[in-house]
Amino acid sequence: MVALPQLFNRSAESQLIGQRRLSGPMPWVIAIMVALTVIAAAAALAFSNAAGTASDALTGGVTVQIVDANPATRDGQAQAALAALRAAPGVLEASLVPQDKIDRLIEPWIGQPLSGSDAIPVPALIDARMRGAVTGETLGALRRTLRTVAPAARVDAQSGWLKPVFGAVDTLRWLALMMVAVLGFALAAAVLLAARNALGSNRDTIEIIHLLGGTDTQIARIFQRAIGFDAMIGGTAGLLLGLAAVIVLGRQFGGLGAGLVDSGALGLTDWLLLALVPIAGIVLAMVTARQTVLRTLRKML
Repeated sequence: MVALPQLFNRSAESQLIGQRRLSGPMPWVIAIMVALTVIAAAAALAFSNAAGTASDALTGGVTVQIVDANPATRDGQAQAALAALRAAPGVLEASLVPQDKIDRLIEPWIGQPLSGSDAIPVPALIDARMRGAVTGETLGALRRTLRTVAPAARVDAQSGWLKPVFGAVDTLRWLALMMVAVLGFALAAAVLLAARNALGSNRDTIEIIHLLGGTDTQIARIFQRAIGFDAMIGGTAGLLLGLAAVIVLGRQFGGLGAGLVDSGALGLTDWLLLALVPIAGIVLAMVTARQTVLRTLRKML
């Protein structure tokens, strides 16, 4: 009789699996899944960073608009409102937005600013920063303060302007996280089908091993080791492919020069989390293969 330890060497493993590791489809399937997961996870992290950075920047921010068609009246009320804001309790800082900066902001929509009688009235803007979060009570107090010195003033919380944007970013973040979960499920399903197919094609060999005293756990360990090796090869290739795609996309979006996009840049912790994706894929593949083999063997014999 052949000793059991000799049955479970690498030669027996290759006979049991029935395919060469690198020639079979499983490493490439895992590589594709890992690459897509890395891209989806990077998107989720970028959206989280962008939302968090923008929220921190806008917390406590207040914008005051002086809306008046008369330039002299507008400028006078803007200076009066600026002085009143700087003296108001709870205001950390307040500054008048330069006119040339306003002109650059509105130029994409109305073109070059005109002068003279053809000039389009543009509100004067004051950027203020409060000590704490801006509430309705805070806005009400500021409006009462400015009502006497600047009747044309309109006070708004900066965070209120971007609520729809924050909602869209949050939706995209959850969509990316759902994509990560779906890809994880697809990876487990692919491993499950591969393990069942290998078991079915090697049923006679498995029955012989059982007759020789081999256990289900020993057989499952063979499949687990083979799938783990395939997952390591595919996970490494998928990680490199996914990171390359993330870097290219990051450079493309970085070239836009948009503040909200720039705030979504990935940090060191984010890159480390992306590096853990193939490790999670290997663990998931090995656990799925082991459990699939054990459950299938119980039904076969």
